[in-house]
Amino acid sequence: MIKLTNVSKIYKMGSSEIHALRDVDMRIKKGEFVSIMGPSGSGKSTMLHLIGILDKQSKGSVIIKDKDVEKMTDEERTAFRLAEIGFVFQFYSLLPELTAIENTFIPNMLYLKKASDEKYRKNAAEVLKKLGVGERLHNYPHQLSGGEQQRVSIARALINKPQLLLTDEPTASLDTKTALNVIKTFRKLSNETGQTVVLITHEQELGAMADRGIWLKDGQIDKEKRF
Repeated sequence: MIKLTNVSKIYKMGSSEIHALRDVDMRIKKGEFVSIMGPSGSGKSTMLHLIGILDKQSKGSVIIKDKDVEKMTDEERTAFRLAEIGFVFQFYSLLPELTAIENTFIPNMLYLKKASDEKYRKNAAEVLKKLGVGERLHNYPHQLSGGEQQRVSIARALINKPQLLLTDEPTASLDTKTALNVIKTFRKLSNETGQTVVLITHEQELGAMADRGIWLKDGQIDKEKRF
């Protein structure tokens, strides 16, 4: 599903260069649940931005689903992200003026385009119900708990049935019990739907719930471990 070969990412700050990633080789199989861990500044978020096709590497190759992302046009990159990749972030980024169901079907509108409003709502309701927030379809974000808001953001990431789910510190704003439930949701998705899940986290306990852990240090892979 994901293949990084000799990948480096260098940010230029005036006359200085910051090496966020250095010559990284990484493979993630289809259906695998992998956690990427490490201290702040280790390169975790840079890694996610590259495999999520949100940024371009400075060197090396990034292959996602047998596609060389460097050879894609901007339009192809956008279409690929919309169809194949779901994103879940620490901050839920829900639009406050939209209900849970409306927040969820926004990517579906962009993906299907010519479908009916009824179809968008049906698709969103199905995903929200599977995630245990089916009774909150018409509530606004401020009427939802932190865990419920995060589940809505997960539903939004899943609405187009992407094969790859990327999650960046998705539990950082949640209490321990809710955080565990969110990670169990990712575990279930990987097991039942065969989705590839990448979890970026600094929390070792949560990272250990994945199939495999990859630790980054100073922009390089420090170690790997199967759980």
